Amino acid sequence: MKKYIAEMLGTFVLVFIGCGTVVFASRYVGSIGVALAFGLALTTAAYTFGPISGAHVNPAVTLGFLSSGRMKLNQAMGYIVFQFIGALLATAVVYMIAKGRATGYTLEMGLGQNGWGNEYAGQYSTGSAFWFEFIATFIFVKVVLKTTACDLKITGVVIGLTLAAIHILGMPITGVSVNPARSFGPAIMTGGTALHQLWLFLLAPSLAGLLAGICDLCCNCSCNIQSALAPKVAALKAAAPKVEAKPVARPTTKPAAPAKKTSATAKATPETKAAAPKKAPAKRATKSRSAGSGEPRLDL
Repeated sequence: MKKYIAEMLGTFVLVFIGCGTVVFASRYVGSIGVALAFGLALTTAAYTFGPISGAHVNPAVTLGFLSSGRMKLNQAMGYIVFQFIGALLATAVVYMIAKGRATGYTLEMGLGQNGWGNEYAGQYSTGSAFWFEFIATFIFVKVVLKTTACDLKITGVVIGLTLAAIHILGMPITGVSVNPARSFGPAIMTGGTALHQLWLFLLAPSLAGLLAGICDLCCNCSCNIQSALAPKVAALKAAAPKVEAKPVARPTTKPAAPAKKTSATAKATPETKAAAPKKAPAKRATKSRSAGSGEPRLDL
């Protein structure tokens, strides 16, 4: 029950500050001021009630969490019911304060309700109003789902700035809803054309929120598959044998050393001359006469 009360109070803060700025201060701050009021109000609700319920404060956001698988159906239905209650209470308080104006205040003057057509702001058609609300809500819910999944400390700031930027763009078209509860409270209180056109601000943001959640679910499935396969791929890489490329040895051929000259005519050194054996002198043949004989003999 604590979460449901937090969603009711968070939606109350958003509608009271946002629609209250339209009623009490729009002629002083202009459209930029109104846009910042909605953005800052959402940032305030996000940091105040986010730790309790997540601070959806928007049925389209809750439907996005539901279709992305991050929320159960019974809890989502409880969130949505209390968001509508908070928006209705905030609109009633704004009207109660507005009645205290000295010049008087009637419901025909408006309570920040949304609309389109010839009697509203930029006089855009039904198709233009529907597509703007659908696309703007899809972007907004996608930002909410992504930033909350990453658990950023500046999540509330990012979401608030996104809502402010959407208001700056779309205020001449529909006054910007992107939140069925935000349109529900003023339409119920003022009735008339706002109540007749309420269906668009219930349908377009709700469809966009569901689609944003489905897209987020598909993206998460692909990421989960990749993260599940990553350890197996790493294990396969680790188990694969590592083949190191060895450098090919190139044959190195050194030029042959020049052969030493061994010429027979090379001059002998003094050592070789001493070591060489000396030849015996040839005996000279002499003729002599043998004693006692008159014939000559050959002495060798």
